[in-house]
Order: sequence, then C-alpha cells, then structure tokens
Amino acid sequence: MELSGPGLGAPPWAPASPFARAVREADALEGDLVVVIRLECPGKWLEPGGTHRAERLFAVQVEVWGGTLLVTTLETYSDAWLTVDTRGREQPEVHALNAPRLAAALDGISALLGGPPEPGEENRYAAPSTTGFRDVRAEGPAYDDAWGTFETLDRTRLLDSRLPESEDDYEQTADGPVRYLAVRRHGRTLGFVWAAADDSAAGYVPRTAAGDEAFDAGAAWLTALREARRSGLTPLAALRDAGRRPAPPEAGVIAREGPLEAPSLEALEELSGRY
Repeated sequence: MELSGPGLGAPPWAPASPFARAVREADALEGDLVVVIRLECPGKWLEPGGTHRAERLFAVQVEVWGGTLLVTTLETYSDAWLTVDTRGREQPEVHALNAPRLAAALDGISALLGGPPEPGEENRYAAPSTTGFRDVRAEGPAYDDAWGTFETLDRTRLLDSRLPESEDDYEQTADGPVRYLAVRRHGRTLGFVWAAADDSAAGYVPRTAAGDEAFDAGAAWLTALREARRSGLTPLAALRDAGRRPAPPEAGVIAREGPLEAPSLEALEELSGRY
C-alpha cells in the first residue's frame, strides 16, 4: 500500500483526516506487506529581514515492512539550514537562525523513534549529518554553480512536462533587463510572467517555495504566451495582454501592481528561487 501527499490536516490524528484514514486502511490489510505513507509539510524559514513560507519545506516518509521494520525518512527542500546557499554564497546569519531548529526537530524524532538519525548521502548542495548539515565552507561546495548546472534545468523540465511540444514559444533567454508581472492565488505569489525590455523574449519563472502550484500556473501562462505569439504579438505586447487576460483557476491572477522591472532574467530567477 502506498499513499503520497495526503496533507497533515489539522490535527493529523483527527478521525476524519486523510492521514488517520490511511492508517486505518493499513491496519486492515493482511499478509506480508510494505506500507508507505509520504507527507509533504509546509513551513517557515527565518532570515534577518523576516519570515518566509514554503509550501513544501519538508517531506516525511514512513515505511512499515511486514509490520516489524519501521523506516522514517525526513527530506528538506530549503537551503536555510546550510552555511552556503544553493548559489554557493555563504549565509552565516540565515544558518544561525535556522540550523538549531532543524537540530531540535531531529532530536525530537530521535527521542520518538528511540535511536539517532542516519545521515543520507551527500549531494551537490549539502552534506547531511546527525544534527542537520555539515559546514562545507572550508572544503567548498561540490559545484561552483549548482543552481545554474542543475536547478534551472530541473525547473525547466518540470514546466515542460506539463506542456505539449510546440514551436510557438518566444525566445526563453534575455541578456538585459526584464519586465514582469506577479501571478498570485489566495494572497500567495506563484511565479512571474516576464518579457525582455528589448522585446526579444518572454516566459514564466515559477516561485520555488510555492511548490507544484507554481508549475501548474506556469503551464497555463506559457500556453497563453504561445497563443499570443501565434496571434502575432511581440513579447512586450504579450506581457501587457497577460495583465488583461481572464485566466483559468489553476493559473492564478495577475497582481494589480506592475509591470515591475528586474535588471536581468537572472535577478528575477534569484527572486523566484529564494522567496
């Protein structure tokens, strides 16, 4: 049996919650089975300038093998616990605010399960430890530009997987300033529709902290940009059209303020990737 992404609920142990129902279903099964429950958890990270929310800060996966072996895995999707962020820049203040929170969480999990955590494998961003993540500043990150090497490609892949192939996309890269409009739903920013200030390109940048909703909205806006290009609009005209266009529910809505301007597409991606 496998259950993925039911949400924790409030509280998760309430009889009608998805988590409680999953536990009851697992208890009713017979035989030599593996039960896997995976929960994606929103949360907040701290910075000297304020508090920020991510829709998928952690994921918790619980595996029960044959009713005798329990394996619990904690994954994190934020670099707030690291001494060096995913762009390879040192962030001692951010680390000082957040790393003790992760260490306390691991202590609580260890006390609940009766044993210390086993660190996962090192990756391109971080080196896990029993208390969180090791300080890699002395040895340097695994890659000089992990964001440009991996993260940008991953975000493009997630967007492309939601769209049919097409030859109607605008150019997706820009060398100079870009103008952009924020896409929001229920008060949260999902991403940014943008166009190059020199009218040479247009696209959509998802806000990573918004989770899958950012990519679902992006598919809708990229489809709208394709329609604008087919109708003969230039990138900047397509951006203006996006601000007036009625959008489907999954696309969110364009914020009233704007368009705003960023000095480069990289600066806009920095904004979307961190906050």
